This record gives sequence, C-alpha cells and structure tokens, in this order.
Amino acid sequence: QVQVVESGGGWVQPGGSLRLSCTASGSIFSINVMSWYRQAPGKQRELVASHTIGGDTKYADSVKGRFTLSRDNAKNTVHLQMNSLKPEDTAVYYCNAEDLWAAPKQRYKDLEVWGQGTLVTVSS
Repeated sequence: QVQVVESGGGWVQPGGSLRLSCTASGSIFSINVMSWYRQAPGKQRELVASHTIGGDTKYADSVKGRFTLSRDNAKNTVHLQMNSLKPEDTAVYYCNAEDLWAAPKQRYKDLEVWGQGTLVTVSS
C-alpha cells in the first residue's frame, strides 16, 4: 500500500510564510506526478502546484510568484514554500500522488493517493 502524509500547516499573519511538506511511503519505485491542492470553505478543491518527475512544474495563477514547489524524487517528498500569504490562501492543503510505479515495469493501475490534508489559516 502507498500512503501520503502532509505536515507544516498552521496559522500565519498576512504577508507571512509557511512551508508544507509531503512524503509518500510504501512500495514505491517512482511517482510521476506529485501535486498540492487546496480546498477553502464552501469552495471546490483546486490545483495549487504540480511537478512531474521529468521536471515540469506548474502553478495556479493565483499563487505564481509567491509559492514554490520543490521535490526530492529519491525521498518521494515534495515541499510547498508559501510566501506573501494572503487571507484568500486559507484552506486545507492536500498532497496528491498519481501515476505511481512499484517497480521499473510495474505500474500501479489507476492509483491516485491523497493525504489527509493540513490546514493553513492566514489572518490577522
């Protein structure tokens, strides 16, 4: 089995910074895509940032220039550095891993793993 665990959420004042971390564990050879999503109260879950094992990183327009995603492929870990936080960044942040491989020629079929979420609150 594969699981994903996030950490690093909390409360911060507007303009402050937080760093979220996510580690995938289990029978993993590689993970093609690791992403951060968020869901604010009363809103749909949205993609914040994603990173492919090939090095392609994408950001939501709302976080470009403020958030930075970094990844350690060897440790199946991804971080989200969040700077210049705004109240509208308040949400539960979820880590997601998709297109996982258990071995070089053994791909998990239709497997997408979500973490339990970590709450980020930005307020004064």
